[in-house]
Amino acid sequence: MKTASRIISWVFVPLLTPLYGLMAALFIPSAQDFLEMGRDCLYDEPMARKWGLVYFFFFFGSIVPAISFGFLHFSGFISTLEIDDRKERGLPIVIMFVSCILLYASALYGTRDNVHDSKFILSYPLAGVVATGIFFIMTLWKKVSLHAGGVGIMTGFLIAYLSVHVEFATWLIPACVLISGLVMSARVYLEKHTLQEVFIGWTTGAVVSFLVNYLY
Repeated sequence: MKTASRIISWVFVPLLTPLYGLMAALFIPSAQDFLEMGRDCLYDEPMARKWGLVYFFFFFGSIVPAISFGFLHFSGFISTLEIDDRKERGLPIVIMFVSCILLYASALYGTRDNVHDSKFILSYPLAGVVATGIFFIMTLWKKVSLHAGGVGIMTGFLIAYLSVHVEFATWLIPACVLISGLVMSARVYLEKHTLQEVFIGWTTGAVVSFLVNYLY
């Protein structure tokens, strides 16, 4: 059970989980109402564009912070890569915050000449900016599960994304709930977090992500 929990924790590490949500929107069939003409349907993007978005989000949302965390660990600023100590989490979360800002700014620059780009290309990284900002404030006084926050951000995004579609895979949201439950259970089982900490992390990520992506 402990091995399975560790595998779940690494597969759904916070730097990757939001990317899984983007890939689900890009590659799992969905369709908007004909009046919308697929305006915000990422599934309708050309294949080259889809992979370009994946690489783009992966670089800014995963590679950049991962390299930064490795440097912090090598330099002794953080004692473990999982950043178990709440007092060590401030700088890594700031790095995630800056990475999300860079991702949003780059996406904004890349879509400035194309009014037909989906709003979710911009709203998703913006949701990351808002969520990580809130997590930083929370971390000043309480340890919050970033793993739970990551799956919460993914779940909130997909709920907002699918809410503007008339056709989509009905299993997708239940799958997100199941994954969320597995990740949160794994973190509690490994004694990395309490039930309260995973609940706060997931709820914050899911609510912020849904609102930003839906209202953008």
